[in-house]
Amino acid sequence: MFRFIAALILACFVTALPVAAQEAAPEAPRAETGGATTLEDIMARQRGEQVDDSYRSSNTGAGNTEALIGQLGTRGVASDSDLYRALRYGSADITVSSRGPAADVIIQDGGMWWLTFRTGPLRTYGTYILGGMLGVLVLFFILRGKIRIEGERTGRRILRFNGFERFGHWLFGGSFLILGATGLITLYGRDFLIPLIGRDGFAVIAQGCKWLHNNIAWAFMLGLVIITVNWVAHNIPNRHDLKWLAAGGGLFTKGSHPPARKFNAGQKIIFWACVVLGVSISLSGLSLLFPFEMPMFAKTFVIANATGLPELMGLNLPEQMSPHEEMQYAQVWHVMVAYGFLAIIFAHIYLGSVGMEGAFDAMSTGEVEEQWAREHHPNWLEEVQDAEPKGGAASPAE
Repeated sequence: MFRFIAALILACFVTALPVAAQEAAPEAPRAETGGATTLEDIMARQRGEQVDDSYRSSNTGAGNTEALIGQLGTRGVASDSDLYRALRYGSADITVSSRGPAADVIIQDGGMWWLTFRTGPLRTYGTYILGGMLGVLVLFFILRGKIRIEGERTGRRILRFNGFERFGHWLFGGSFLILGATGLITLYGRDFLIPLIGRDGFAVIAQGCKWLHNNIAWAFMLGLVIITVNWVAHNIPNRHDLKWLAAGGGLFTKGSHPPARKFNAGQKIIFWACVVLGVSISLSGLSLLFPFEMPMFAKTFVIANATGLPELMGLNLPEQMSPHEEMQYAQVWHVMVAYGFLAIIFAHIYLGSVGMEGAFDAMSTGEVEEQWAREHHPNWLEEVQDAEPKGGAASPAE
């Protein structure tokens, strides 16, 4: 019995020694461990927190020639960790068979924030934007219904848009719809299409979407130039726009026909939104197509940092980026602009089709009913009629 009690006391004492030593020992500095990544580092990086990697970035084995010679693997006294860190932080002397601009970038771990943001907040809030716009349009249709021509039709047709104007509109709008569809498939397809058609089937669709997206983009940019040249003079704000906005465009009340020339204030807002967003999304798209020839964000961040605004907002915008990082920022911006663009176009399509009687005629045949023009664009109709020879046929207001 005595021996059992003594053995039990001795076992407890021996077991407690490492625990006590561990509690008493101060935390070892990272220098003593060679800057090895810890579980805490990994978890912090996944949470998006800043991790101190100074010991890793400065301890890449650059002073040890043997650490950078030979292939990966166990190499005697040479440290694999040193080689990995040298590759990651760009201090390794890389020799590759391909001589592309980014061929010597073997490890690029900056993409984790991009992947997390792209599949997380970006897609979540973007879905809310598109779903919210569709919900608003459905609610508006339920409450207001289709906006119909209220007065008696005259049977006379007014030429509103000529053939070249309609060509530019459909080139711009049609290409945008294809780009929007292929972009959404690319963004959401992995989650929704793979369970339906499998990975091989989705691979074919994804490859086709990529080809269409890259090539239809040129038609979109050409259409953007055409509509800008055609309509920029007609979309300069004027005093009638304030009256139109004050009356809500007559969209919410029947019998209200605020003044408007060829384009009303709402159409002008959509026009300038299309121009600004179209230029922005085109530039980011070109940067994605030609990442080595057209880097955008490092130069943009230099200008932004010079203003001091990012610092006031607690942001640290990088001014030196690899081509991979440039593409990550360009892709995020491309998608953000696309979400806003799609929401605006949804509203435009609604009002130009099922939302307003007679509106679609303007872009199908180019002609509109005279009474429609009188109710929605009375000032423009007066300009057209004043320009007509007495007793002549109606002509476009150009």
